[in-house]
Amino acid sequence: MFTQFTVAPSGLSMLNAIRVVAAFCLLTLTSAAGAASLADKLAPGMPHYFDSFDATQRPWEPGQPLNIEEVFKNYQYYEILLDRDGKEIVVNQYLRGSKAASEKYLVLPDGSLQKSKQ
Repeated sequence: MFTQFTVAPSGLSMLNAIRVVAAFCLLTLTSAAGAASLADKLAPGMPHYFDSFDATQRPWEPGQPLNIEEVFKNYQYYEILLDRDGKEIVVNQYLRGSKAASEKYLVLPDGSLQKSKQ
């Protein structure tokens, strides 16, 4: 004897629903396991502007991004440049539109930053 399952035409079958949930879980696990590299977040060789910078975060995450209009409105902002290899960043701090400080950081494998000896 065979058991036959019927599916209501207006909804998903239980099997299809399970497949959708399983696929979603796999995608979520894959993206969590392979955390995005810094090069995935910042285009190498191009300046990126942020409202804050905190090198002590582990892993490091950029602050709130600023567009060009917001940059000129802010008293203080940070320009971050990722090198072509994605292994080092330069952080320039600006106050009232003038560069106040510049530091280099190595990007460690765990995503944290280590101040570079300049």
